[in-house]
Amino acid sequence: MDERYIATVDMGTSKLALTVAKIAGEGIEVLYYSEKPSDGVRYSRIFNPIRAAGPLKTAVEEAERELSIKINQVVIGLPRWGVRQETSSALLNRDGNSCITQDEIDSIKNIALDSYPLDDESKEEIYGAAAQSFSTEDMINCTEEDVVGQPSASLEGNFKVFVGAKKAMTNIDIMLNHANLAPARKYFLPSATANAVLTREEKENGVALVEMGAGVTSVTIFQGNILRYYYAIPFGGKSVTTDIKMECGFTEKLAENIKLAYGACMPEHLQSLSEKILQINDTEDGTDQQLPVKYLSEIITARMKEITDAILFKIQESGYSDRLRNGVVLTGGGANLANCANFIKEMSGYNVRIGYPRMKRFSASGCPGIGETGAVASLGMLLLAKDDLYVNCTSEVPKEEEEEVVESPVQEVENELGTINGKAGAKPAPESEAEESDNTVDSVLDPDAWEVHKPVKQPKAKKPRKESKLFKWTKKVSESFSERVGSIYDSME
Repeated sequence: MDERYIATVDMGTSKLALTVAKIAGEGIEVLYYSEKPSDGVRYSRIFNPIRAAGPLKTAVEEAERELSIKINQVVIGLPRWGVRQETSSALLNRDGNSCITQDEIDSIKNIALDSYPLDDESKEEIYGAAAQSFSTEDMINCTEEDVVGQPSASLEGNFKVFVGAKKAMTNIDIMLNHANLAPARKYFLPSATANAVLTREEKENGVALVEMGAGVTSVTIFQGNILRYYYAIPFGGKSVTTDIKMECGFTEKLAENIKLAYGACMPEHLQSLSEKILQINDTEDGTDQQLPVKYLSEIITARMKEITDAILFKIQESGYSDRLRNGVVLTGGGANLANCANFIKEMSGYNVRIGYPRMKRFSASGCPGIGETGAVASLGMLLLAKDDLYVNCTSEVPKEEEEEVVESPVQEVENELGTINGKAGAKPAPESEAEESDNTVDSVLDPDAWEVHKPVKQPKAKKPRKESKLFKWTKKVSESFSERVGSIYDSME
């Protein structure tokens, strides 16, 4: 398949991101990227599939109209929170005279996943796995790259297995079904995000990737180019917004806007900005409220300290805290908070950088927002799906099909009546009359008559907007029809 389309959906607590890209060989051309407020999602998990399907369906329809394609299925990310990591291993006995192949590596991974004993298969499901090491009869603790090509009579693999709630997976399927979509692939997002943000050197030397979303902040540690540890905490940018809302008595929308415009950590480093006072005017009752920027920063810093403490605790718990030579990479929508990276650096002692997408791997013109930290998960899913040649999410809508006009039963009757009157090929009602009605009309002239349809363009038909125009158009069609029938009776006499 030389050319195909991939559509990805990143369902977050506060927003969903839809991305459509064209894959041609090794090239990835991002054609469309859009962010919309999400619904029915908490802590990156869909709790109300019906509500979640509404914004997704709207986003897909807008992309289809802009790109003139039909999106049949999507690549979607799995929940970040509520996932625990376990260990699993598998042993494969083989012919010692032949060399280990990549297919055998994939096979032993599947054996390890299939043999892992879930506590309750009705409630849990394996989201993904990461190979940790491989051993042969001659060597132990080899990487995947080192073991492929070795001759050995045995092959043993050790894996980290990530287990999550089965209901969360089921809710994704329900949501997609209500949005008239099918799941092309479901990816465990830590690996996908890392592919879009981290360099090979960072993964090799040791790095903690901290993705701060609205509802969840996740910590993923790489060392030796292997995913070694993962954990997510149920706090993020929305927790900061909620603190501002509760402390100041604002609406959530106002609190979010103030955070985005003036929010910052470390009030002692704001310099002259800390002396400014925000004047909040209530247009409903005419009251005013003042909010010092320094006080706003103190509210934000208190919550960010709690989140950073949890991050550092999990890094310490992983056992890799002393092996992170490349420090911390901060990404996700929450990474844009002013002084956030400096705050984490001051508390942890690690070098901290903001993780923007590595756009050299993509071409994306005319897609605002695709190069921001909030788009890293979407781009990561594109990289994973690109390597799967069987993923093709969309199909082009032929222009001829879009312009095809379907002839209504009334037009067919009028043409036949014109032939009887000696006017073969008589034309239907003038376009000006047809244009007076808005869109598709479904009506009946009398109990035994035909359904009346205005000619509409395929494949999509719109609903009538004004009943008065519908009635007016139907009346004109009825009068025209009666005149033609009367003329037939006159000619027969």
